[in-house]
Amino acid sequence: MNKLRVILTGATGMVGEGVLYECLHHPEVEKVLVISRKSCGYLHPKLTEIIHSDFLDFSSAGESLKGYNACYFCLGVTALGKNEADYTRLTYTLTLNFASILASLNPDMTFCYISGVGTDSTEKGRTMWARVKGKTENDLTKLPFKQVYNFRPGGIEPFLPLKPTQTYYKTYKYLGWLFSLMKIVAPGMMITLKDLAAAMINASLIGYQTHILEMKDMKILAKTKL
Repeated sequence: MNKLRVILTGATGMVGEGVLYECLHHPEVEKVLVISRKSCGYLHPKLTEIIHSDFLDFSSAGESLKGYNACYFCLGVTALGKNEADYTRLTYTLTLNFASILASLNPDMTFCYISGVGTDSTEKGRTMWARVKGKTENDLTKLPFKQVYNFRPGGIEPFLPLKPTQTYYKTYKYLGWLFSLMKIVAPGMMITLKDLAAAMINASLIGYQTHILEMKDMKILAKTKL
């Protein structure tokens, strides 16, 4: 089994930071390249960072992206307050631009995309964000990667300790009881961030039977033994 050499985006957000933490502590991950607009705040022998301000233009960074066999794309924006054109540019266009470059440089790469529960694969539904996410998922699978997996988490329970400066850390500190309640009344709508990260890493190492992973799929893959 080949060791993973990972490119990670979104490391300053909740999901990205959790995935980064798990990668840095996973024995099958030998190298992690974080690409971000600002430093992720971590120092580790496995970790390299590229600070890059424009995710719509990677023409100057091509060579530095070679030699990796997994990408965990955890970068995303909310649709609140955005029209369809703006949300499409920041979700579909940005993601496909970055993924297309990676596919041309690393054909042996497994690309894992954080999408969301309720994503519309038909691209024809009434909900704008779901259509855009659906088109993003669909077109990612057309790129010449080894594998593409689209992860559709719902409620995500973070884990501590992570950086206490993050907003979600403060939110979880006061709303942890709500996560506990949700796990009881709606367990199918909740996944731990540790399990989500484990599922992404396992998808890269051993694969999965479908390229769209709903909550039950992520939980199964997270617990699969290598």
